Amino acid sequence: MQRQDLRNIAIIAHVDHGKTTLVDELLKQGGIYRENQTTEDRVMDSNDLERERGITILAKNTAVHYKDIKINIIDTPGHADFGGEVERILKMVNGVLLLVDAAEGPMPQTRFVLEKALSLNHRVIVVINKIDKPDARLGEVEDEVLELLLELGANDEQLESPMVYCSGRAGTASLDADVQGTDLIPLFDKIVDYMPCPEGDENGDLQLLVSSIDYNDYVGRIGIGRIERGSIKQNQEVAICNYHTNVPVKKTRVVSLYQIDGLSRVPVESANVGDIICFSGAENINIGDTVTAVQNPEPLEFVKVSEPTMEMTFSVNDSPFAGREGKFVTSRQLRDRLYKEILKDVSLRVSDGETMDSFKVAGRGEMHLSILIENMRREGYELCCSTPRVLFKEIDGVKCEPMEKVTLDVPDEYVGAVVEKLGQRKGDLLEMNLRGNRMKIEYLIPARGLFGYRSEFLTDTHGEGILNTLFDGYAPYRGEIQMRFTGSLVASENGETTSYGLYNTQERGNMFIGPATPVYEGMIVGENPKAEDIAVNPCKKKQLTAIRSAGADEALRLVPPVVFSLEQAIEFIADDELIEVTPKSIRLRKRILNTELRLKAKSKQKKGLVE
Repeated sequence: MQRQDLRNIAIIAHVDHGKTTLVDELLKQGGIYRENQTTEDRVMDSNDLERERGITILAKNTAVHYKDIKINIIDTPGHADFGGEVERILKMVNGVLLLVDAAEGPMPQTRFVLEKALSLNHRVIVVINKIDKPDARLGEVEDEVLELLLELGANDEQLESPMVYCSGRAGTASLDADVQGTDLIPLFDKIVDYMPCPEGDENGDLQLLVSSIDYNDYVGRIGIGRIERGSIKQNQEVAICNYHTNVPVKKTRVVSLYQIDGLSRVPVESANVGDIICFSGAENINIGDTVTAVQNPEPLEFVKVSEPTMEMTFSVNDSPFAGREGKFVTSRQLRDRLYKEILKDVSLRVSDGETMDSFKVAGRGEMHLSILIENMRREGYELCCSTPRVLFKEIDGVKCEPMEKVTLDVPDEYVGAVVEKLGQRKGDLLEMNLRGNRMKIEYLIPARGLFGYRSEFLTDTHGEGILNTLFDGYAPYRGEIQMRFTGSLVASENGETTSYGLYNTQERGNMFIGPATPVYEGMIVGENPKAEDIAVNPCKKKQLTAIRSAGADEALRLVPPVVFSLEQAIEFIADDELIEVTPKSIRLRKRILNTELRLKAKSKQKKGLVE
């Protein structure tokens, strides 16, 4: 059976190519809003972090109606660190809209998501977006997209993919590059005509693959997936099984059933093959599970999600300020929260650490893990995080490490500084192309060589450079890379900082804290330009005398402190340092807080290296 009244599509693209803005316009022109209804931009970026950062982190479902046809649309993240979100939802759809920026052309993440879509034999509509940009180069971008399709081994039908020219912000689409559209009707028509209808046996036994999980305080876990075969009814008894694990089949009942319409979930009594539905009642449902008929539990195969490439250690906060700002501070609470996260995030791995109160958390990149930490601190958790480490693999007896393909767009005059820094970090230059007064550079570099580089890159290019990375595979280990060329200024006693103490300390380097800030022994208060740590006392008070002298009370001029974001803190810390994360503060500290013990440990380590 074919469902002529339904289309299931995903919108995939590189970060900032305009997916969420285009979905806004599809919703407006698909009649989801009343005429006089006030709407906000990027309505699909619903959580606070997405709106603050201007990026999509989680894949989300919506639906519009056009000519009596329901179009289920899934908006996906464009950042490489959240590629796992894209991989799992591609099983829910029959085709994809590939968005490409009319000026930038295909970028690293475009290649990654397109490769996944082609491997599932999905049909592709190429949408060249932002055609109203002054630097748009439509002809060249078309050729680049075709080259990419050829390179990724697209079949004949995929090579003939239609192209639509859009301006997501203006809400216009056209099938001719030289004609400015007036609305998105050409895009809607192309989706209806070209995207395949969902197919399946309506009268067969139920098969529903769970591709996403949501949570509600009232009904518990909510499974989201597409019905591959048969139909489902409210209060129906079903079986849950999994293709990849030997977990015994569990019976449960579907308590409530919803379909997505616009931005809301609408309760329904039943749903048929091809429908994307949300259901509650299955308490322990997980991504990758199959909901089947009780009499015929036949599991479906789930997509294999790419493995994580880097790892951090999360541990209980054991600093002198522990427990002052957070609600959840114990190892049991930390463990429960991390293991709850892996039920929703298929590309995350959590395992117990070396000690009872530490956990190893592996993800796709620094941003992937920093978003998790940021969410946890907003929920009231306190924890300590280590510096990131890459996950090595042994392939044919050779130690191998993850490699990243880095694409840089740099103004001409800053190319020298960028090339020099990437060379120091064991990068191999692949390609250099001049476009106007900007240089497009491609490098292959060990993933660990990029730790701490983003902020340096922005400084070297005066904020004008664009850097994109994509995991490229594993290659033999490249040897030691010196990542950090500076040391830390470490507080030598507990107390509150004074203007006098900071004034004398700031001569040693850049300060991270201002006056009247509580500090403890072992806390990092600044950066030393030389590659060694210095113990300082920013709490030092001025000795008062009974004699007044000329100039004794001169104003002390303090340099404003450098305030790190969470990502910058992750990039900055060395192996013997930790980040203390609480709902109100981000502090940097040494693993060993006591100055004397830390110096002893360091001298022992040096002796061991010499021997």
